[in-house]
Amino acid sequence: MISILIPSFNNLEYLKLCINSINKNSKYKHQIIVHVNIGDDGTLDFVKLNNIDYTHTNFNSGICAGINMSAKLAKFELLLYSHDDFYFSPNWDEILLKEVKNIGHNNFYLSGIMMNEGKIKFDCGQTPDEFNEIKFLEEYKKFNFYDFQGSTWAPTLVHKSIWERVGGFSEEFFPGSGSDPDFNMKLWKIGVRIFKGLNDFKVYHFGSVVLRKKINKIIKGNKYGSKGSKIFLLKWGISIKFFKKFYLLSDTEYKAPLREPNKKLLYYVKLFICKLNYIYLRIFYSKLKIKSNSQ
Repeated sequence: MISILIPSFNNLEYLKLCINSINKNSKYKHQIIVHVNIGDDGTLDFVKLNNIDYTHTNFNSGICAGINMSAKLAKFELLLYSHDDFYFSPNWDEILLKEVKNIGHNNFYLSGIMMNEGKIKFDCGQTPDEFNEIKFLEEYKKFNFYDFQGSTWAPTLVHKSIWERVGGFSEEFFPGSGSDPDFNMKLWKIGVRIFKGLNDFKVYHFGSVVLRKKINKIIKGNKYGSKGSKIFLLKWGISIKFFKKFYLLSDTEYKAPLREPNKKLLYYVKLFICKLNYIYLRIFYSKLKIKSNSQ
């Protein structure tokens, strides 16, 4: 069975719908673990009243620290990272468990496909109150992508042994942007080559509500963009975009486990650009951090 890790930051109505969908649409009984950031909107009372396993901080710990805390309570060998603004489609767990069985080992990273705000556009409402559950359940199978390479987005499934080997999510990516490709890179470094998104494992996504309340810029609205992308570049020496394009082959059709990147002329041109950006950030990033902290 699966331990499902869900970080939540005062987002109770979305969380309720997410958990209800898991309970309603799962074939098997799984462990749900919620990390409650603050929770003074009723979330903390909700998980206690419903006997849901949880961890808690009285401040916003961000996605990475929250998931790392909740993972310590996991009872099962498979860990699924979920946002709290997902609605899980029927038999999602049977689809995942069948795929894990077919793989036959623990060196994998599996993910689902997001509908509405994601790869498949399918509008069934933008809030829990608006959500047309009947429409979704009747029609979601009609909308398809394909099994694809290199997903770096939730919902994602890994084996607990792999999670522990790489130390879970890297908490320097607070509040969360950049942490998924960073986790993928850590898996790549230990030899994982199956990064597979499953078309049949669908979730309805209300639109990154879990991140909307969090500041995610070095300097809000400025030209330097995402803090997470800068941390990734400084940490690994290449950009997220480069990693996804040349290593993960992101969004291409899944045909087999990945291999080492095809190092032709375009690879080296893009790598050279990454190195120039890396040098630039090494020189100027500390100044950006100081300026950001002063605002």
